[in-house]
Formats: sequence, C-alpha cells, structure tokens
Amino acid sequence: MRRVLRSSVLALATISTVVLSGCSSGPQVDDIFSAGGWPGMHADARNSDTSPVTGSRDLSFAWSRPLGGPVANYASVAASGQIFVTARTEKGCNLFSYQMDSGRKRWCRQLAPGVVASTPVVDGAANVYVGEDGAINSFNEYGQLRWRTPVVGTPLSAQFTGDGNLLFITQLGQINIVNTQNGQKVVAPYDLVPPPSLADGANVDILPDDKGLRGCFFGAPDCPVANMPAIDLESGKFYFTLFAPGAPQAELVAMKYSGGDNPAITHEWSSDTLPGGSASSPDLSADGSVVYANDNWGTMWAIDSATGDAKWSYDIGYAAAGSPSTSADGLIIPAGGPDGHLLALQDKGDHAELVWERKDLLQLGVPAQTAGSTGYAVVRDGTDGLAILTFDTGTGETLDQDTLPGAKGFTVGTSVGPKGEVLTPTLLGELFVLR
Repeated sequence: MRRVLRSSVLALATISTVVLSGCSSGPQVDDIFSAGGWPGMHADARNSDTSPVTGSRDLSFAWSRPLGGPVANYASVAASGQIFVTARTEKGCNLFSYQMDSGRKRWCRQLAPGVVASTPVVDGAANVYVGEDGAINSFNEYGQLRWRTPVVGTPLSAQFTGDGNLLFITQLGQINIVNTQNGQKVVAPYDLVPPPSLADGANVDILPDDKGLRGCFFGAPDCPVANMPAIDLESGKFYFTLFAPGAPQAELVAMKYSGGDNPAITHEWSSDTLPGGSASSPDLSADGSVVYANDNWGTMWAIDSATGDAKWSYDIGYAAAGSPSTSADGLIIPAGGPDGHLLALQDKGDHAELVWERKDLLQLGVPAQTAGSTGYAVVRDGTDGLAILTFDTGTGETLDQDTLPGAKGFTVGTSVGPKGEVLTPTLLGELFVLR
C-alpha cells in the first residue's frame, strides 16, 4: 500500500547556481540530453533506453576492447561519438574514453575503485561527470579534470536537471545537486538515511564511502539506493528506489527539486507496492504521468507518478536483471536475466497488453529501442556465446543477428551512438561496438 511521507522543505541557500529565467507559460527547461548520442546510463532523463536515431537493420561487428576488469554499467556516448566507460581494474586506469570510428583509446584516468558503479554522464560539450568513492568528478573531452566535489558515499549515475544542474544519489542515500560549471552544491546535501548524531554516542564509526557497493547490483539492504533516478524535467520530480534501514524491502520514492532562486528538495510520496523490492532504475512515461518499475519477483508495474498508486502489474515470467526500454508511445521491452526471454508490452492505461513474445530466445542483456521500429538485445548464441539481436519492435521478428566474438556471460547495457552504432560491454569486461 502507498505510504505518503510528510513533506519537509530544507532551509537551503543558493550557491552559484545556474537558473534559467521563467516566462508566463512556466519555467524554461534545459534538456542537456537532447544534444544527441547516448549521454547517460539509460539514454535520457526519463531512463527510457531509447534513441531518436533510426537504427540500422543490418549491423556488422566493428571492434572490441578488453577493459582489464569487470564492467557493471553502460557505456555512454557524446554527440560527437566519443565513448566513456568504467571498469573495476586491479591497477591502472578504470575510466576510459574511446574514439567511436577506430576504437582507439583517447585517454584514461585512475580513480577510486567505486567508479565502476557509476556510468559517466556527458553534456553537449562532451564534458563528462562520473562518481568515485567519496566524490563526483568532471573531466573535459580531453580527460583534464575540471573539478572534484566531495560527497558522502559513491555517486551512482547522475541526471541533469531542468535548470542545467547535475543531480545524483550516492549508494548511502545522500542526494546532491551541483553546478555543472564548478561543482559547487546548489542545495545542502539531503540525507535519505540520517547520519550518526550525538544521540548515537561519541565513538560511532563513520561509514566508508564504498560500503555496500557490491550489493547494489542485487538491490541488497546494505546499498540503500541501488540505481539512478528518473527525472521529469518539467516538474522537477524524480523517482528512485530506497532500501531504508530496517525495512523489509526497497520502496519506490518520489521527490522534487524545485530549482529557481530558492531551490529545495522535498518528499512527495513513497510506495511499498513492489514485492521483494527492486534493484533496477525506474522509467518514466513520455508525459511523466506513469513510473514503470520491475520488482525482484518477476512483475512489471505501472505506478501513478502523482500518487504512488499502482495502475497495473504484469507477470513477465522471470526476474529482470535491469531496467526496461520504454518508448514514447508506451511500448515496454523488459531487460533479460539468467532465465529471461524477449517480450514486449503495451501500456493500455489500466492494464498491460502482451504485444509479442519470443520464448525461443534467452535474453542476457538490456534492450534498446530506436526510431524506425528497430530494437537491439543481447541473446544467447550457441552453447555459451553472446550475440546482438536486431529485431522489429512492433512484431518481435528477427532482422539480424551478429555474434560478439569471444563474449560470454551477460552484458550490462546496450547503448546507441549518434550514427546508429550499437555498443554493449560485457560483465566480464570487454566493450563491443557494431555498426
């Protein structure tokens, strides 16, 4: 059942913020994601995992690069085609930038190990923003550090706000909004999990900034916030899951960033509708009225974004290991899993309708949709290999299938480049590009 939280407004000071002026029809919105490419973990502010590019129906393997360690998140792509990806390496670089056409490494940097939990997010000038243990960093397109801002915990993948700032939540539950030009905090940090106080005693240990990071992939209790928020740029509302201390499962939470001259963060609602909680990021419908989320027991949910009430649920038959791809017209393609197949649902308002289903395929990645009714998913190839499946999103029909040479296991995200390139890193640590 939905539980409405008491609204609380922090007394916050504006610190060097960049705010766009309003007009009679409402505040203007700066959609930095509209620059092109695949600039964030799930492509855009609403976490849609879709691209406006008309996708190719005849891909071919272009190149691959081993990253030296496991990869936990998507590769992001600037409008220029510059690629950014993180990995967990034993030594040396763990943040990498590659050229799309050649696969040549443009630059790399060594950050703290927690960077593996953060997908880089890119603005229109190819400045990149990425978290590590205890800080958020920004580099320019040449890999030069622009600024570094300390925080509590490790920032997971960030979102741009409607007024051009950067919003992110650490795995320990601290919300921060910073100015993209200088890294200064626009509002005071908002702690979803209260930090230790005098009432807890004088010798309370400070939580390490990397605490619980390994459990984020599974949505474990020691990782209070395991995913990145979806944000409505018009209203400033953002949605994420929170596994509060002592709670039996993660809840879906709605909050709001007001922006303007007196920016504030407020609670809107919290819902414990999702059985078993959820480890994946929620999606927003194109009009911002519905939040889509899969629970850990194999059900897809549509939640009213204004109230937190369930609109419908649909048993997809397996526990998805990632977020769905959600088109502007409500076609939902869930992520795969160890026993997941490929299917598509259509949001009909008060229920979901199965559009098509491919139980002949074992889906082992996260799908992406593009214009032209073309989609991409990673599927089992042969006994234990992997391949990129190109399919018609309207019918599920196979259009093409391309083997990922030497790839095994599971992939952790599918991204689409500005010219229709398809990128996917494997969990074991290799980046594949097709075009």
